[in-house]
Amino acid sequence: MSFQPALHAEWIKIRTLRSLVGSLAAVLLVTAALALLASTDETGTDSLSSMFFGVSFGQIAATAFGTTAVSSEFQGGALRLTLAAVPDRLRWFAAKATAIAAPVLAVGLVTGVATLLVGRAALGPGPDRPTWSEGLRAAVGCGVYLTLMALFAAGLAAVLRSGVATLSVLIPLLLIVSFVVGDLSGGVADFLPDRAGQVVLHSDWDGSLGPWTGLAVTAVWTAGALLAGAWSVHRRDA
Repeated sequence: MSFQPALHAEWIKIRTLRSLVGSLAAVLLVTAALALLASTDETGTDSLSSMFFGVSFGQIAATAFGTTAVSSEFQGGALRLTLAAVPDRLRWFAAKATAIAAPVLAVGLVTGVATLLVGRAALGPGPDRPTWSEGLRAAVGCGVYLTLMALFAAGLAAVLRSGVATLSVLIPLLLIVSFVVGDLSGGVADFLPDRAGQVVLHSDWDGSLGPWTGLAVTAVWTAGALLAGAWSVHRRDA
């Protein structure tokens, strides 16, 4: 089977699995809804970061999407059936990754734009409101960042072969390590995949990474996870 039919088959799986559709909807709803908190930001230090605060929670839904899309293949012998139709394991994994990335990127960009519009409306006119150029950079960065995190989760799920194990690693990383340990570990924590990628959502940043270099660091983490996942799929028994 060539790449296009394999991609089409993977897209059908994603479109028909309700939990995956729900995860994508949660990315948009949670992130955009929490943008209303921008109206309570009275410090004026970084209204753009406050506006995109919901991404910290929306990324949980994005990683759950990537995790479930891959880990479902390791339940009930589903992967053996998949590989019977697509014997080339690397081609299948590439199709799976593409089928994950495309909808997350689309939803992520819509989420970024919606968050920008809701946040600017909540803040109202004033000197603290981010410029349109800052907001558009954050909106595009939001879509790219969520896509990278979904693919990072997909690669890790291919290695661990378990949705529970994957989320048991990722959720503490995103909700505990980055917020608690990260603040105590100096500049090293700036290179964690989530902290690096979220620099694009800030107007000001103090670390060594900028908006696009931060996303590049996240992309390196994602590439590493996908390569490890591809190796695992290629070398281990279905």
